[in-house]
Amino acid sequence: MATDHELRLRERLARLRSVNLLGGARLSGELEKLERQLARIAEETTDEDIWRSVQLARHEDRPYTLDYVERLLDDWVELHGDRGRADDHAIVAGLGRFDGTTVALVGQQKGRDIKDRIDRNFGSAHPEGYRKAMRVMELAGRHGFPVITLVDTPGAYPGIAAEQHGQGGAIARAHALMARLEVPVVADRVLMQENAIYSVISPEGCAAILWRDAGEAKKAAAAFKPDALHCLELGVIDAIVAEPGEGAHTDPQEAARLLGESLRESLEELESVAPDDLKRRRRARFRSLGVYA
Repeated sequence: MATDHELRLRERLARLRSVNLLGGARLSGELEKLERQLARIAEETTDEDIWRSVQLARHEDRPYTLDYVERLLDDWVELHGDRGRADDHAIVAGLGRFDGTTVALVGQQKGRDIKDRIDRNFGSAHPEGYRKAMRVMELAGRHGFPVITLVDTPGAYPGIAAEQHGQGGAIARAHALMARLEVPVVADRVLMQENAIYSVISPEGCAAILWRDAGEAKKAAAAFKPDALHCLELGVIDAIVAEPGEGAHTDPQEAARLLGESLRESLEELESVAPDDLKRRRRARFRSLGVYA
């Protein structure tokens, strides 16, 4: 007899089959891919497996945004500044050619050594960084360039100066802009690398709130399950991008190739979708998130 867990997985699959997802393009292949990935979720994962994902996601040699830019984009031109106050080095934004198609790319960039990490603010953006991202996304919208976003950050910078400069408002306006863009964006197709984690708070932060002890991070991670398999099960992401060997840090070139293949498939699936349909699906997607039955 099927468990409740398995029934939920099959229900998600049935909903996918009943929707003309991706304009009908490559639908059968997408269904097969999702079936394979959902089958993996059916296997029991332990607390140790989840914590291992957290540790791999934080590996100091893991490729960052500019590592993927170097391997995936040609004719890369980075754009700087928010045209208002400053250039936030935690955010990388610019234009390049991916498989011969011009795309806009926005991502967070962490540093490799202490000097670079301080300059990049450890990948935590200020309001100026979000405004720079919006500037590039508006440029992409005007010229019809797809927007690729690489999310790699511990979160927005929580300092007083950031709040004084309008951190919350900048994030909200960035979301609103992405919702109304008429080109493919990250909200249309959310991919997650196999050993990444995806959550609104770190395990340490969660543990500090729930148990007043950041040392309970492993317990917190087991509770809210930020790993790729569980994010897929919850419907937060659309697909998992495989990683080489024991993680992307073991072979950055192969990791970039695998990511490039997934991006290529996603862009091919979305290129034929009408702009109004893109916006409608985005709204439906975000209204469905957080619904628990």
